[in-house]
Amino acid sequence: MTVGDITPNKEKGSGRSKHVADEKAPLLPKQQDEDAVHDEFNGASFIGAVFNLSTTIVGAGIMALPATMKVLGLILGVALIIFMDFLTDASIEFLIRFSKAGKITSYGGLMGDAFGKYGKIMLQICGLVNNIGVLIVYMIIIGDVLSGTSSSGVHHAGVLEGWFGQHWWNGRTFVLLISTIGIFSPLACFKRIDSLRFSSALSVALAVAFLVIILAIAIFKLISGTVVMPRLLPDVTDLTSFWKLFTVFPVLVTAFICHYNVHNIANELKNTTQIGAVVRTSLASCSIVYIMTSVFGFLLFGDATLADVLANFDTDLGTIATYLMMLSVINIDGLFFPSASPLPQSTTRFAFITSGLLILIFLGANFIPSIWVAFQFTGATAAVCLGFIFPAAVTLRDRHVISRKEDRMLAIVMIVLSVFSNMVLVYGNAISLLKKNQ
Repeated sequence: MTVGDITPNKEKGSGRSKHVADEKAPLLPKQQDEDAVHDEFNGASFIGAVFNLSTTIVGAGIMALPATMKVLGLILGVALIIFMDFLTDASIEFLIRFSKAGKITSYGGLMGDAFGKYGKIMLQICGLVNNIGVLIVYMIIIGDVLSGTSSSGVHHAGVLEGWFGQHWWNGRTFVLLISTIGIFSPLACFKRIDSLRFSSALSVALAVAFLVIILAIAIFKLISGTVVMPRLLPDVTDLTSFWKLFTVFPVLVTAFICHYNVHNIANELKNTTQIGAVVRTSLASCSIVYIMTSVFGFLLFGDATLADVLANFDTDLGTIATYLMMLSVINIDGLFFPSASPLPQSTTRFAFITSGLLILIFLGANFIPSIWVAFQFTGATAAVCLGFIFPAAVTLRDRHVISRKEDRMLAIVMIVLSVFSNMVLVYGNAISLLKKNQ
C-alpha cells in the first residue's frame, strides 16, 4: 500500500503515464531512476497483474472456507461467497473511480484526499494490522501442515511428524523458525511487487492444484460410497448456534480482501486502463476456486472439517506461499518515516523494518492457537475497514461530486452490514465465552 500520490502527465499517443516524483511519491514507483537501477522496468503485463492480484485474494482464506460451509451449510455458504464477490467488485470500483476523478494513484492518497492526514493514517494502521494478521495465518498453516495441530482437541499429525515421528527438529517452534528464515526472508527481500510475479503464478497454480486434489479425492469417495450427504442449510438449534453464524463473516471478508494492492498493481501495469478488467478477472477466477474448494472440502470431511482444512489431510498435503510482507513494510515506513527518502533507496531502513516484522510474525504464529482466531480478529477489524467501510466512506464523502444515488445507497449498505455483523459477532463471542466459564 503506498502512502502518497503522484501526478500523471499523459504522453501523446501512449496509454501509459509518465510520473514526476516529489516528496509524496509512492514508495513502490513504476520505474526507478535510471541511475538507481541497471535494468529498466517497462511495466507489468495483464497476466502478471492478474496473477499478483489473484494471489492477494486467494491467500490463506481458502483454507478456512470449507469450515464456513460447516457453519452455514452448502446453499447459504455458496450464496455468501457469490455475494461477497459482487460486493468486493463494487467497493473496488468505488476506489478506482474516485482515484481517477482525483488523479490519485494510491489508496493512501485517496483517503488523504477525502479525509486528510488522519484518514491516511487510519488506512495505514488498518493495512498494517491486516497484513501482519494474514502473514501470521500463513505461518500457523505452515505449522499445522508440517508439525500438526491439536487446536480442535484431537491431534492431527503433520507431514514431518507422520514421516519421521516426533522429534525436537520437527516441533512447531523450530519448523516455524526455519520457515521464517528460509521462506519469508527471501520473499521479503524484493522491493517491487512485479518481482514476485513468478512466485505469484506458482501460488495460484498451487491453489488450483489443491482444488484438483480435493476434487479427485471427493470423486473417488463418492464412487466408493463413503461420503455422507453434507448439510445444505445451517443447523440452528438455539441462540448460541445462531450467533455462531456470524463468525464466518470475518473469514469471508478476509478471503476477498485485495483493496490495498489494487493501486500498486495498477501503477505497475503497462496500460493502467486495464485495472478494471484485471480486478474482474481475478475476482471471478478466485470465486470459482473458492466455491469448489469449499464445497468439495466440506463434502470430504463434513462436520469434522477443521478451521484449517489442510490439517484434515494430515500427511497428504502441505504447501503455502505469500508475499504480503512487502506491503507491511511499506505501511510501517509510511507511518514512522513519512518524510524519509523512498524506501527502495534505503536498504538499511528496509532491512530494519523487515526484520522486526519477521520477528513479530514468528511470535504471533507460536502463540495464536488457530487460523480461525486470527481471522476473527483481522476480519472483524482491519479487513472490513479496508474492504468496505473506507471505500464506502470515500463514496459518501464525494469530494469530486461524481457519486450517483445508487452509489450512496450501496455505500450505506456496506457500512451498515459491516458494523452490524461485527457487533453481532462480538456479542455472540462474548455470550459463548461466558457460557464456557460458567
